[in-house]
Amino acid sequence: MSARQPLNFMPVDGPLAALDLLQVSRCGPVLQVCLNRPAKRNALSDALIRQLHTAFLNLPQDIRVVVLSGAGEHFCAGLDLAELVERDIHGAVLHSRSWHAAFEAIQFGTVPVIAVLQGAVVGGGLELAAACHLRVAEDSAYFGLPEGQRGIFVGGGGSVRLPRLIGTARMMDMMLTGRVFDADEGERHGIVSYRTAPGGGLAQALALAEKIAGNAPMTAFAVMHALPRIAEQSPAEGLFTEALMAAVAGNTPEAQGRLKAFLAGKAAKVVKP
Repeated sequence: MSARQPLNFMPVDGPLAALDLLQVSRCGPVLQVCLNRPAKRNALSDALIRQLHTAFLNLPQDIRVVVLSGAGEHFCAGLDLAELVERDIHGAVLHSRSWHAAFEAIQFGTVPVIAVLQGAVVGGGLELAAACHLRVAEDSAYFGLPEGQRGIFVGGGGSVRLPRLIGTARMMDMMLTGRVFDADEGERHGIVSYRTAPGGGLAQALALAEKIAGNAPMTAFAVMHALPRIAEQSPAEGLFTEALMAAVAGNTPEAQGRLKAFLAGKAAKVVKP
C-alpha cells in the first residue's frame, strides 16, 4: 500500500460479512470497521455492541491494524436510550459487563485500533473511543458525558479509561455540569491524538494504519498489552515486566532481522521532523 494512492478496500467474507450494523472492509493488512446506524447517530444498541464484540473476536489472522469509524456526520452518540428499559440490578450489571467485554476486545485485542472521530463523541461513544489506541478527530468532533444529567452513570468502562486520558477532576466536571469539549479542548486534554480538517479523519487514520501495519507484531502486542499494565504496577514490578517484555519482543526472528538491517545501514534512522 502507498499513502499517495487511494486504498482499494474490499468487502470481507466469513463471520464479519454477516454483521449488518457494521460496514467491514479490508485493504491488505488494514481492516476498516464502520458503525452503520447513521440515522441514530450511530447510537450503541445491544445488537451493535454484540456485533462489535463479534467483529473484534473474529479478526482475520493477517490483519495488523483496525480503523474504527462511524457512518454519517457523527462517530457515536452513545447509548441508544430507546433500549434503556427497566432492568433489575442483576440485569443491569450484566448489560454493563457486555459493554466491558466488547471494549476489552478492542483495547486488549490482537491489533492496534485507530478511531476516526467526527461530530458527536458522547457518553458511550466517548467510552468506545477511549478503548481505542489512537484517536483522530476532525474539527467537528465534540465530547461529552451526559449521564450525569440523565440520572445514570457510565457503564462502558469510562470510569476506568477516561481518568487515565483526561484526569478524574475533568471527568467529574463533564458529568456533574454537562460540560462539552470541542475538538480543540479534546486535543488539549488528551482525548485526541491527531487533528484534521472536516472530512480528513479517515485519510489521516489510514495513513497512520499503514505505518502501524509495518511494525513487528510482537512489538505492537507489547505496546498494547504491556504498557497499560506497567503503568498500573509499582515501579519495581513495572521494571521487571518491562525487562521480560523487552526480552520477548527483541528476540523474535523479525526483530532480529530488523536490527541487523539497521546495523547494516539498510534501515532509516530517526531524524528531526
